[in-house]
Amino acid sequence: MKPLFTLSAFSRSVARTGRMRLVPVAALAAALMASGPAPAAADALKPVTVARGLANAWALAPLPDGRMLVTERAGRLRLVDAQGRVSEPLAGLPAISVTGQCGLLDVVAHPDFARNGLIFFTFAEPGEGGNSTAVGRARLDGSRLVDVRTIFRQTPKVDSRLHCGSRIVFGRDGHLWVGLGDRFTRMQDAQDPSNHIGKVVRIDIEGKAPADNPFVGRAGSAPEVWSIGHRNIQGATMHPETGALWAVEHGPQGGDEVNLVQAGRNYGWPVITYGRNYVTGTRIGDEGPREGMEMPLKHWVPTSIAPSGLVFLTSDRYPGWKGSLFMGTLRGQQLVRLTVDGNRVTGEERLLENLGERIRDVRQGPDGWLYLLTDSNDGRIVRLER
Repeated sequence: MKPLFTLSAFSRSVARTGRMRLVPVAALAAALMASGPAPAAADALKPVTVARGLANAWALAPLPDGRMLVTERAGRLRLVDAQGRVSEPLAGLPAISVTGQCGLLDVVAHPDFARNGLIFFTFAEPGEGGNSTAVGRARLDGSRLVDVRTIFRQTPKVDSRLHCGSRIVFGRDGHLWVGLGDRFTRMQDAQDPSNHIGKVVRIDIEGKAPADNPFVGRAGSAPEVWSIGHRNIQGATMHPETGALWAVEHGPQGGDEVNLVQAGRNYGWPVITYGRNYVTGTRIGDEGPREGMEMPLKHWVPTSIAPSGLVFLTSDRYPGWKGSLFMGTLRGQQLVRLTVDGNRVTGEERLLENLGERIRDVRQGPDGWLYLLTDSNDGRIVRLER
């Protein structure tokens, strides 16, 4: 909370007027009340387990009726009801390449899910040359998946078990942003707009490139590409006021980043990065800035915290925290709250340091509470109360 009257201001007042002015207690109390609610105390937070028994869960999608969809990387999509009961895996998913960091990944509900029942999910699709991250679409009919089809495929397919990404975010226009990893073995391709390696793509709900995408009509460019030069996006969300895409991505050894992901921009990987090569600690590129490439809004060095799920808080459940950006961490095993002013990250607070679990996803439910998804062989959904 911003102080109403600082010592330096008091000193200036005395120097200017030559006298002290006493403030009536009632007036001071009114001023304190007008200044807004006090920030939520971190030690008052209460993690409440609402479901458990999930194996390496990757994404959580709250539904309007109180149920939740949960993906498990091994290729299982489950429904969790309002009482925390976890369903058997839903049938009907396409073939999934489950290897290393790749498998069944993100899931989101269409903004008009209550009417159309549509869901979208990302997964590693097997094929000639290896696998690549694909986007699937289905309709949830009760507890069944119907009309399942694959609407987008990352190209090329790569013989890799790493850096599949990925997160899906709906924009205000109803189109989807999808973060795609550099596949680790093809990281130089992140600078080439002709492919989908190390990119954010933007597609409509049929998987087609919207006509206003920044690379549409450019020779040698894939029309789905929105931005280039990404390493491995594992958290993304839309800013509730500006409608812009914000994303977090893993650096290698250090160099995790928060980015404001804008149309046609180059985010530098692997040319500029604060990260270092594994084991040796040697430089990969330079730290920038470099003309034509974007610098992160925030980064972490020298140790990676491994950022994952990302969400802006829009509810009033946590006094003083509305508008904050919440981020799960894997290596850090904490929930991070970032304060934001416009397009700047102005502060960082580490929460749930004693939880002792990898936080894979963070979402705000229809009830305004934050829900966390932990990543272990006995993972759980946690509602963060206070």
